[in-house]
Amino acid sequence: MDQLKLSNQICHRYYVASNAITRAYRPFLAKLDITYPQYVVLMALWETDKVDVKFIKDKTHIDGGALSLILKKLSTKNLIEVQGSEQDKRVKLIQLTQAGKHMQQDAAHIPEQLMCQVSNMTKEEFSLLKELTDKVITNLL
Repeated sequence: MDQLKLSNQICHRYYVASNAITRAYRPFLAKLDITYPQYVVLMALWETDKVDVKFIKDKTHIDGGALSLILKKLSTKNLIEVQGSEQDKRVKLIQLTQAGKHMQQDAAHIPEQLMCQVSNMTKEEFSLLKELTDKVITNLL
């Protein structure tokens, strides 16, 4: 039953890699007093500010319940503001505060510092890994 050997599982490799990457981010994000999921939401907002919750959910692929908790925490930290839409009060718009915008500059060095920890991969290998991982994600979502 080779198909059930853990060493033959691609999914387990993604699981281990995901955990390792999240741990590698921890010291950088601790300096900003945010978690990795909060960082992901902030990155989405740094790309496109003042968006509805659905946009963030679609962009980040974070579960709705978890996203609500993340947004509440980011609001408590004064990094975002949550407002009702003028067109539809049921729609919540998320906007960066000045502190949230400023944090982008503080976080700008993180991707490069993280990549320095994986020094045995070339830019071409990173590009291929990203492309293949995107294929896996597209097929599974």
